Amino acid sequence: MTTHIVKSYEEQLQNLNNAIVKMGGLAETQLENAVNALIDRDSEGADATIGRDDRIDDLEKNIEEKVVDLIAFRQPMAIDLRETVSAMKISSDLERIGDLSKNIAKRSRSANMELPDDIKKNIKAAANLVQKNLKLVLDSYVDRDKDKAMKVWNSDEEIDDLVNVTMNSIIQFMSKNKNNIKGSTHLLFVAKNLERMGDHATNIAEIVYYLVTGDNIDGDRPKGTTGVVTGR
Repeated sequence: MTTHIVKSYEEQLQNLNNAIVKMGGLAETQLENAVNALIDRDSEGADATIGRDDRIDDLEKNIEEKVVDLIAFRQPMAIDLRETVSAMKISSDLERIGDLSKNIAKRSRSANMELPDDIKKNIKAAANLVQKNLKLVLDSYVDRDKDKAMKVWNSDEEIDDLVNVTMNSIIQFMSKNKNNIKGSTHLLFVAKNLERMGDHATNIAEIVYYLVTGDNIDGDRPKGTTGVVTGR
């Protein structure tokens, strides 16, 4: 293989990595904006978040095209094949995080209610941890750092526990405010969306671990101890 071909191939792989990083950055921003729109009752912010989801979808399609081209024309071997397939899997999880952020923004419009302080605090805490894990798992991908990936994987139970606390506070509010059942139901879905985002960050952590080591993570995923999410 000539130097020119090798250099071109490396550039294609780097472009693929760059697209994942860009997509991850957009997913982080969408999550933050969606939760802020909910807490601040910002309908314009919610609409803007919903409207920007197409950018994430377009990036996922672009990444899929890059992967197909690399596999079809370069016929990558071993680690390079792991690189391309891992990128496509990660883009799928990031696209789902984007969809869940859009859903939170939509539900903020439908709920249209001033959140009690405890619910506001709990949603913000859960969202902050999800965002922290998303940022860390993207760093683990960029750095090819299995230890960072494991840190995200091990912290998923903390997200579950925070979501459990959030759901319980919403249920308690519902029991005392019968006139806000509809809006509160939307908040329960918001909490569940945050839990699902945490799961997608954990999926990415598993993909990064396999990308770096060639092995799957041993054992079952850590899960929250008690509550609505775990069903225990």
